[in-house]
Amino acid sequence: MTATTTRPTLEAIADVSALLRSRAPLIWVVTTEEARAEAGLIEAARDAIYFPRFWDISSGITDISGNEDREFPAPGPYDTNKPDPKDPRGLFDLIRERAVREPAPGAKADRNVFILRDVAPWVTPPVGIVQERQLKNLVRLLPRTGRSSAQSIIVISSDPVPAALRTHAKVVDWPLPDRIEIGEALDGAVTSARRLYQDLDAAAVREGAIDAALGLTLNEARSAFAKSLVRHKRIDVAEIVREKRQIILREGLLEWVDPLKGGLNSVGGLEVLKGWLRTRETAWTPEARAYGLPSPKGALLVGVPGAGKSLTAKAVATAWQVPLIKVDLGALKSKFVGESEANLRRAFRTIEAMGRVVVWFDELEKALAGASQGAADGGVSSDALGALLGWMQDRRSEAFVFATANDVSKLPPELLRKGRWDELFWVDLPTRTERCGVLRATLASYDRAEIAVDEQAVAVATNGFTGAEIAALVPEAMFAAFADKARVITTADLLAAAENTVPLSLTAADKIKALREWGAQNARPASLPEEAAALALDDNQIDL
Repeated sequence: MTATTTRPTLEAIADVSALLRSRAPLIWVVTTEEARAEAGLIEAARDAIYFPRFWDISSGITDISGNEDREFPAPGPYDTNKPDPKDPRGLFDLIRERAVREPAPGAKADRNVFILRDVAPWVTPPVGIVQERQLKNLVRLLPRTGRSSAQSIIVISSDPVPAALRTHAKVVDWPLPDRIEIGEALDGAVTSARRLYQDLDAAAVREGAIDAALGLTLNEARSAFAKSLVRHKRIDVAEIVREKRQIILREGLLEWVDPLKGGLNSVGGLEVLKGWLRTRETAWTPEARAYGLPSPKGALLVGVPGAGKSLTAKAVATAWQVPLIKVDLGALKSKFVGESEANLRRAFRTIEAMGRVVVWFDELEKALAGASQGAADGGVSSDALGALLGWMQDRRSEAFVFATANDVSKLPPELLRKGRWDELFWVDLPTRTERCGVLRATLASYDRAEIAVDEQAVAVATNGFTGAEIAALVPEAMFAAFADKARVITTADLLAAAENTVPLSLTAADKIKALREWGAQNARPASLPEEAAALALDDNQIDL
């Protein structure tokens, strides 16, 4: 079996063509790639038997080559009553005249689609209130004209549809370039620079470069390839990744997270979760695609704060050798109407185009606070939840969603529904064996793996500690040892640090107890059971 390869750009072209054939009067194409979208819109217009014409505030109405359209010339000095095609109001008047004009008997069809570049600010009140009214009137008029004189309007903009036009416009999110488009840009860059891949690793370098460039616009990808060729005289995947990181950081919608050294080996315990993640790593291989294996959707980790959920997110990206992109839903919110929704749409569109990537939503319950109970944010949290659920349901990309949450009671119930995630894991306080694993992993991260310490003694002393609290003992012990003539840290240093720590399981005992009771009933444990573990809770101690 082979998986079906989708071409998002071709689907967008087909969508626009279908809308034109159905006589949609107003299509709003959301994109930052004006030239690339226009090439697709020309194809869609011709497929629907429309003649494409373009407009911008500088040139007026032009043909596909950018030359002045002779059928819509600028008015002369004495044409005081003639609409000016460079003026938005004049443009809408000319489109109206074209729509209501009676075709001569036997004349060929006069079907036009006007592709508008700069019109968004001019139809947004209060400045554009007149043009907005004109456009609304056109939207009501155009579907009633004859098929041979059908006219349609396409707006290209990076801005969302103005509130007053949302019920009138069909919105098309123009996708970022897919693998084939990026590959063509790469081949063009290499050919123009007259650089050839080495035969030994040509295919591997090409695929790696395409993977690294996914998520960029076509111009950004070309720029990254050109920079790599100039600096290294070859295609260097690491250079493309660095360029991609800068572009994503510049946009401010997504956060690029540095990989965690050591991967899953840097995470102590959580063997069930780590084993589950390792089996999913093979899902993106060519053999898996040929087998028809579906791409993993993602996992939701719910558990005690500091138990290793966020650390695992960083580790799995390293283990799978893919980028880790953090999405801060709170940072995408805006006080302006429609802007939060536009930010989310742009962020998800970028993720969709990035191919293999781990997408991390940290402390999801805080980002969606008020989405179910209602919040004083104008419904922004509800919109964010709806956008997230819709994207998770409909996405077709290879992105793996890794979400973490501490307080499950604040998560919307619809987010926990079976099918949203491949698996829902409960991350508990570490068992004794896991506490030893956390200690070993932390010592290794501080280049102290060779130091002999009594792991069991530390594990007993840290009963009820979170993984983060155990990890914090190592730097605390290092400070003490350094102050004592910079000696090697000892078990006594670690035990002293533990004795001075009041764990979360004591300061928030009731909350931790409630979380553990929920996790035992509603989620898969992320850890292997400890044979000698006592599961009973008392008022002052959690025995694991």
